[in-house]
Amino acid sequence: MIPDFLADKIRNSAGRKINYATYMNEVLYNPEFGYYMRHKDKVGAKGDFLTSSNVSDIYGRVFAGLFVRYFKQNTLAPVICEIGGGTGRFAKQLLEEMKLLDEDFYHTISYRMIESSPFHLECQREVLAGESGVFFYSSLDEMPEKELEGIIFSNELFDAFPVHVVERKNGQLLEVFVSVDDSGELIESKDSPSTPEIEQYLICFDLDLKEGQRMEIPLAMMNYAKKLSCFLTKGCIITVDYGYSFKELMQPEHHEGSLRGYYQHKMIRDPLLHPSEMDLTSHIHLDALNRALTDEGMLSILTKHQGEFLVSAGILEYLQENFDPNPFSEQSKRNRAIRNLILDSGWSHGFHVLIHEKNSNGSWTGIVDDNEKKR
Repeated sequence: MIPDFLADKIRNSAGRKINYATYMNEVLYNPEFGYYMRHKDKVGAKGDFLTSSNVSDIYGRVFAGLFVRYFKQNTLAPVICEIGGGTGRFAKQLLEEMKLLDEDFYHTISYRMIESSPFHLECQREVLAGESGVFFYSSLDEMPEKELEGIIFSNELFDAFPVHVVERKNGQLLEVFVSVDDSGELIESKDSPSTPEIEQYLICFDLDLKEGQRMEIPLAMMNYAKKLSCFLTKGCIITVDYGYSFKELMQPEHHEGSLRGYYQHKMIRDPLLHPSEMDLTSHIHLDALNRALTDEGMLSILTKHQGEFLVSAGILEYLQENFDPNPFSEQSKRNRAIRNLILDSGWSHGFHVLIHEKNSNGSWTGIVDDNEKKR
C-alpha cells in the first residue's frame, strides 16, 4: 500500500511522476514518515541490516589505533567528525580503545556526531552518555564551526544517498521515474532526463551504457563530497562503503544496476516495495567519489578493499592464538568476527576504505602499512 504522503507527492508533481532521487529522498528522509526518521530499530538483529561495527567491537578498536597514530604523527587538532554514525557503536568502540591506548590523549579528543535521524541521535546520546567531549548535531550546517581540522569519518554513508536512475533503451538515454497506476500501485515509467547534470555526469566519466543497461547517477553524493572537502581545512576524510570502479560497473553482472532494498535482513530487488518500511541503497561509484574530492584539493592516499585495509592496519594482532574448543566463548567469537571482516567471502566483500587528505602531505606514512604509496 502506498503511504498517503508519497501518493500526494507523486500526484502533485509535474506529469504525476517523480524521479528516483526524489522517491528515495521521500521514503528515506521525509521528516515525518521517512525510513531513517522513524522511531524504530534499523541496524542490528532487530532492524533490517548490519554494519561492520555490529560484527565485532574489534572494528572500532582497529580504527582507534590508526587515529591515535595519525593525530600524534601530525600537528593536527584532535577533532573527529563522524557522519551517519547510526546507533553510535563505532564511536563507542573507538573512544573506549583510545582511552586504553592513551588516556591523557583521549581527554583532548573532541568528537562530533552528525546524524540526520532523530531516532539514531537519541541512540547515540544513550550509548555515548559516559563519554566526554562528544557533541551531537543533525547536520554539518548545525555545527558552530564552518571549517574543520581533523578527521572526517563515515561508514556506509554515501550508499544511502538518493540517486537518479537511467537506462539505455532503443539507443536513447532515458531516466526512470516513479508513478502510480490506475489500481493505485507504484510503477516505473521512462522519460527524458530531469536534469542536464545526468548527461554531464556520463560524459565526464566517459560512460556509454549498453542497450538495456541501467545505472544509478549519484549527483547528491558528488555534491556532498565536494561540501566535505571544502569544510575540511586540514586533515583527512576516511570513507568506508561498498562500491565499484566504473570498469567493474560496466561488466555484465551489473547490467541491471545496484539499487536494492533491505527489509528484515533480506535483500529486496524491487525498490518500490515497502516504501518507508525498508532501507534503500546502491553501490557507490568509487571513481566518481575520488574525483569529487580531488577536484576540491584533496589528495587520494589509498583505496583498498576493507579486508585488505584492516589487515594492513593491524587487525590480526587481535587474533587469539590459543585454541578454545568452546565456539561460544569470547575468544572464539572474536576470532570468527575477525575472519568474517577480512575474508573476501565474509562481511568485507564489496566494501572499500578510501582515505583522502588535505594540507598534511605524507602524514599517513607508516600508519596503515610501511609500503603504502601515494596515488
